[in-house]
Amino acid sequence: MFVLAELKDTVRIPPWEFKRKLNDAITDELNRKLANKVYHDVGLCIALHDITKIEESYIFPGDGASHTKIVFRYIVFRPFMEEILIGKIRSCSVDGVHVTLGFFEDIVIPPHKLQHPSRFDQMEQAWVWEYDTGDGEKHDLFMDAGEIIRFRVISETFTEALPTGPNMSGETETSEAKNTSPYSLGGAIDEQGLGLLTWWENT
Repeated sequence: MFVLAELKDTVRIPPWEFKRKLNDAITDELNRKLANKVYHDVGLCIALHDITKIEESYIFPGDGASHTKIVFRYIVFRPFMEEILIGKIRSCSVDGVHVTLGFFEDIVIPPHKLQHPSRFDQMEQAWVWEYDTGDGEKHDLFMDAGEIIRFRVISETFTEALPTGPNMSGETETSEAKNTSPYSLGGAIDEQGLGLLTWWENT
């Protein structure tokens, strides 16, 4: 679920930070810049693990800050494909079951990857697994918000968000890009042992 990613960057340290140790100033700047942000094709950055290389610092004309090239390793959230995770149902919609891990919420289990057969209950706003009891009867198992769910990671999507400017009319732009997650996961529970933990407690 968590990996170490080796990255390179040039860190700018302002003059008022010169009194601190260079390592401490670089660490704080990297965490300010990367923590809780998605690095394209890498994952969701969590925290700095260590700095492996610090090159010489330079001060450029007109800028009193120091610029230092560094190589470092960052703790990143990026589950591998087919990994099984446990989260909590955030909500349900016709698009599927939306799951949260607490620190990461852009997980969707699409309808065709739910237990079969399943249906969406508009009144309850929840997906329902029509469980076959084996005697010709079916028992409805609801996937309610707040329930703990076990799922398999089957896909990941990185979306590069481009900066947007104001409209020529002066109105505030309501672009779909603003509502698009830069990193999202697709899940599946269409196999034995996956789904709500309460389903399998006595099996």
